[in-house]
Amino acid sequence: MTGFEHISVERDSSIITITMTNARRRNVLSMPALVEITAALSEAGESEALGVIIAAEGPAFSAGHDFSDMVGADFHQARELFDVCGNIMMLIQTLPQVVIARVQGLATAAGCQLVAACDMAVAGESAMFQTPGGKGGLFCHTPMVAVARAVDRKRGLEMALTGDPIDASTAAEWGLGNRVVPDDLLVEHTAELMRRATCGSAYSKAMGKRSYYT
Repeated sequence: MTGFEHISVERDSSIITITMTNARRRNVLSMPALVEITAALSEAGESEALGVIIAAEGPAFSAGHDFSDMVGADFHQARELFDVCGNIMMLIQTLPQVVIARVQGLATAAGCQLVAACDMAVAGESAMFQTPGGKGGLFCHTPMVAVARAVDRKRGLEMALTGDPIDASTAAEWGLGNRVVPDDLLVEHTAELMRRATCGSAYSKAMGKRSYYT
């Protein structure tokens, strides 16, 4: 998988890692980035890989939507942007592979949505999670769909209405992550969880994952 501008894709044995590489802009989920992530996930889903890791370069996992995509956009253009993003979240859950988010830095708005949509998540201890729309005029409607499926109602509403960030330990306690690890051991711990989650019958796990989400 080559030819991408906003992500890189690497395969190590049976595991594919999709890394967001626009660190300068904190890995915003612009339309071009969303299209590339969709393509990489679709190709991974059709491969014989056992697992997919979604990761990021730089100080933030993802700052969410690129608001410059919305400047001057009409209703249909804005709707298309949110549809493409929402389709990624559903695609993750329909892939036969285990999908783990490897989170460092801030995951905000649609970036938090991306973490919540993954099957599992491992966060570095400095990671933060936020749905900041409650602080301003663009409420985090679509991010809260995935978040509300991961955390309970009152905690989800606290995130949505206050817009305040929560730290990695709180996020794990609330259901947004599986574990919090030292930042310098994030890669190793994610790989170890993936190893344990992908042992055994790949077919059985694919059917089990489908049943779980259904």
